Amino acid sequence: MNFAYKSILVVGATSGIGYGLSEKFLAEGRKVVLVGRRKDRLEEFVEKYVGKYGKEMMGYYVFDVTKLEEIGSWVEIVTKEHPDLDCVLLNSGIQRGFNFSKPSTVSMSLLQNELATNYTSHVYLTHAFLPFLLKKQSASLMYISSGLALVPLPRCLNYCATKAALHQFIISLRLHLKGTGVHVLEIMPPSVQTELHDEEVQPDIKDGRQIGMPIGDFIEETWAMLMEGNEYEEFPVGPVKEWYAAMEPGRRYILSKIPQAPAEC
Repeated sequence: MNFAYKSILVVGATSGIGYGLSEKFLAEGRKVVLVGRRKDRLEEFVEKYVGKYGKEMMGYYVFDVTKLEEIGSWVEIVTKEHPDLDCVLLNSGIQRGFNFSKPSTVSMSLLQNELATNYTSHVYLTHAFLPFLLKKQSASLMYISSGLALVPLPRCLNYCATKAALHQFIISLRLHLKGTGVHVLEIMPPSVQTELHDEEVQPDIKDGRQIGMPIGDFIEETWAMLMEGNEYEEFPVGPVKEWYAAMEPGRRYILSKIPQAPAEC
């Protein structure tokens, strides 16, 4: 199935992949509703594009996804104000470096915030949006995971663990929703040249914006893959294709041999 969705909520849209995909969606004639913590970035996006695409093609919400207990009421507001939404893209993510051989240097509050941002909030948002999306004939939950969901990078072990958890959640969620109108898409990026690696948040990394795939190249390759579609609805990008080819077929084979039904509740 190719990417036919027309009205897309982008959670984590103030920079990097979320910002770039929002630009691409607009350019391809899709409505976007941006979500992020930084109001100035959201306003800047709207001001930049409202003249070209029109006010009716965009909107935004200032929201912090780590406020987990507020997600349910916030989603009710969003879905009432934008009943045409047919795709929810969950992209929020941060990356931090840790060294557990020096426990005194490890901030557990920082680790917990990374876990909430990258994984727990995605589960809460999925749960909150599903009643709305399941009423539609065709809709999508789309997630940005990472190549590091497959192969860990030890310096950011918690980031890798959150992405691995998200990847496993997505695989099972897709099976839970089999036979419904809700498709579950996973984009698996390599390192991409974004502020994720900025020295301000990862002091041991120098010139972080030069690490990885140029954002423009990533966006174009991702869009081409989404438009082509594939039977697994998993989209490894750039060098992650090699990792994916080495690991996921075996996982998929083993999964086919074990029970795939959700719990009977």
